Amino acid sequence: MIVRDRPSGFKLLWIVRGSVLQRIKGVLAVNIVLAIIVTVAHGTLFHTKIPITPIPFTLIGLPLAIFLGFRNNTAYARYWEGRKLWGEIVIYARTLARQCLSLIELDHPVDPRQRANDVRVRMVHRAVAFSHVLRAQLRGLKDDVAAQQWLTHAEWQRLQLLPLNQRTDALMLAMGQDLGQCVRDRRIDPCLAVELDRTLNGFTTAAASCERIRNTPIPFSYTLLLHRTAHLYCFLLPFGLVDITGFMTPFVVAIVAYTFYGLDVLGDELEEPFGMESNDLALDSICRSIEISLSQSLGDPQVPAPLKPVDYLLT
Repeated sequence: MIVRDRPSGFKLLWIVRGSVLQRIKGVLAVNIVLAIIVTVAHGTLFHTKIPITPIPFTLIGLPLAIFLGFRNNTAYARYWEGRKLWGEIVIYARTLARQCLSLIELDHPVDPRQRANDVRVRMVHRAVAFSHVLRAQLRGLKDDVAAQQWLTHAEWQRLQLLPLNQRTDALMLAMGQDLGQCVRDRRIDPCLAVELDRTLNGFTTAAASCERIRNTPIPFSYTLLLHRTAHLYCFLLPFGLVDITGFMTPFVVAIVAYTFYGLDVLGDELEEPFGMESNDLALDSICRSIEISLSQSLGDPQVPAPLKPVDYLLT
């Protein structure tokens, strides 16, 4: 995710980091070169004048812009829903820490170094591990080891044997087992355990909703139709403008093509909000915020520092 102050004036023309220009520069360059050739040839192809007027582009351009805008709104809705779900995960993690520390009764104070012997610490640390495991699952990072430091060695080894899409369920199952053992050992009142179980259900619901977004893309035929139409429109545009705009044709084509290609590519990026593109969600930073909050709740003296943007990019 790009994090920077909003530039103004002349600086807007020279910003590259976070711009879709990096992804469309190839096809945009080809389109501009074609526009230059058409302008030099005055719309003639193989000694034949291409009889295209601006009327078809007027008829097609407006619906195309509307459909591209509709697709981008749909893609942004997926992006925003993903951000809200991760916001809920942060809330559930902080709620779980409060409930574990205030409702589970043990005869010794909380020590964040005693994960194996203190169920409160183990469950709070497992909530941090859950966020890292979910992030790795959504991004397809099979070798990610960020969750290792928040689990016992035995639990981490068991987790490594599972497929990536089953690890969050395994962590929630372990949470439920620990909670059930606390009820049986009378470390927590059964009525209060129900509230803690609701928090665990919230984790599971948020993770399943993220998986739904990740595994259900916008229908490919819809994306393909817009992609083809945008390219045909921009490549034929010079023939319709050359008799009207003359030597300014390449400049006009460049502006229109940049807009349409950019909207098309931006929709592709926003459609999958959990990836690692410049405009995707900063899941690493969200996981770090969970680490900070839960470490502070346990009184851990070694609280990790917040992540900072690198070259305006926050991952």
